Amino acid sequence: MRTMTRAFVGIATAVAIAGGTVAAAGTSFAASGHTAKTAVTSESVTVLTTNNMGLSAARAKRLQSWLKTYWGYTGAIDGVLGTNSWKAMQRFLKSYWGYTGAIDGDPGAGTVSAMQRWLKANWGYTGGIDGDPGPGTQAALARFCDAV
Repeated sequence: MRTMTRAFVGIATAVAIAGGTVAAAGTSFAASGHTAKTAVTSESVTVLTTNNMGLSAARAKRLQSWLKTYWGYTGAIDGVLGTNSWKAMQRFLKSYWGYTGAIDGDPGAGTVSAMQRWLKANWGYTGGIDGDPGPGTQAALARFCDAV
């Protein structure tokens, strides 16, 4: 009897979940005049990537100023490295440091690898070109920001 009760409760639970809930199952079918509206469309959503790579806001502002002067950054000098900051950095890296990815503002492994090549050649980065923005990459980027 106990096994049969558990089976019945399990089936009833599955039916209730599939229907929304037992209490709402009757009303969800009765409300035919109600139509659902989409709250957000895919066209209105923009995912912003923010990644300061360990930089303080002051250093990130210096990097943004440099990117604005030389690489077409058009955003605010706010100390937050977002999508537009990284797009400008990717334009720089594509021009000189072997970045081959899209100018999409995502500071992924390809962006970081190109940045590591630049930092290794000029700003004291001694680690591998591995696309991992670890402490060595962050310290070299900070040195650059302190110099601009």
